[in-house]
Amino acid sequence: MYLNEDDERILAGEFGETRQKMLEILVALGNVYGAERLVPITSAQVSGASYKTIGRWGLAWLQSLNARVAVPAVLNPIGMPREEWREFGIREEFAHNQGAVIEAYRRLGIKLECTCTPYYLRITEYGEHLAWSESSAVAYANSVLGARTNREGGPSALAAAIIGKTPYYGLHIVANRRPQVVVDVEGGTGLRSDHWGAIGHVAGRKVGNRIPIFAGIRPNRDQLKALGAAMAATGAVALFHVDTITPEARVFSFDTGDLDRVTVSADEVETLFAEMDVEAVAVGCPHCSAEELRELADLLRGKKTTKPFYIFAARGVAKNNPDLIAAIERSGARVIPDTCMVVSPRMDEFSSIMVDSGKALAYVPGMCGALARIGTRRECVEVATS
Repeated sequence: MYLNEDDERILAGEFGETRQKMLEILVALGNVYGAERLVPITSAQVSGASYKTIGRWGLAWLQSLNARVAVPAVLNPIGMPREEWREFGIREEFAHNQGAVIEAYRRLGIKLECTCTPYYLRITEYGEHLAWSESSAVAYANSVLGARTNREGGPSALAAAIIGKTPYYGLHIVANRRPQVVVDVEGGTGLRSDHWGAIGHVAGRKVGNRIPIFAGIRPNRDQLKALGAAMAATGAVALFHVDTITPEARVFSFDTGDLDRVTVSADEVETLFAEMDVEAVAVGCPHCSAEELRELADLLRGKKTTKPFYIFAARGVAKNNPDLIAAIERSGARVIPDTCMVVSPRMDEFSSIMVDSGKALAYVPGMCGALARIGTRRECVEVATS
């Protein structure tokens, strides 16, 4: 892999051991995937931020690093809200360790925007090269924004943030972004809007790591978010296209007759919506947008919760919408920033959780040890307040 003179000096250790180690990670990754060179990135999003997932050895590794990021970089959700952790029921020992993780990342120059929806921060645009690691954020950046990133691991995203470059392979190359399989959705635009996460849950299992293109559907941005997040969780989808909707759907000339086809049937989607008594309700996986918070405020108006109801959103989104947060919390529901239902130990205390997300439906059983039930957002509110 070609390295310029500055890269060679970093690799030789002239700019410190941490940068040397980080570039070694990128070179090794590039060699594995046959990258010919490195490409500059405009931003990074780093996973491995919750103490629940990285543990003491991950923390020790972070504390051993001594460098600053070269590009704007943010964190994935951590294991607790930074300021309101006591109210959220986080234990003191976990909070201490999570605080050490936060401090380690702060020393590296990473902004403490702890979210799986960094695109709401307006840190990327069409065609830019990124090093993002959270699966749903990767799918959104590639598909909805038309930016270019592979699905990075936490260490490789951090390495790219510190060096300011990433290996040029995979989805950074336009030719590799072509559709590979057509997904037909039975019912098309007649499906209820809250079914998009469930559609993605089924579609991800069928397409695996291929790049799908959907025809005959017209989801909005929040629905695209739900669709891609679920496909990234049940498959390994890092990029998808929707004909006439997503920005790169018109870039490629191809005959859909030459591609494999799979169908997501209405029955397959409806089967996911099995009823089950739950101990808690959680929405916001990925983190809620302002529009989704507004919908929840409307649905909760005049109601009171009868079981724990957690709504996860980026701190910046919540801060910019105080009236919506107040309206939601008058019901007894709680808007929780910085963390999510998957990476927080608080959610491990429930044996069954209702979610509105195909991604959460896939992750909650393994990450939280809880049974998961999916419902529409309206159904989640009804269960939380009945």
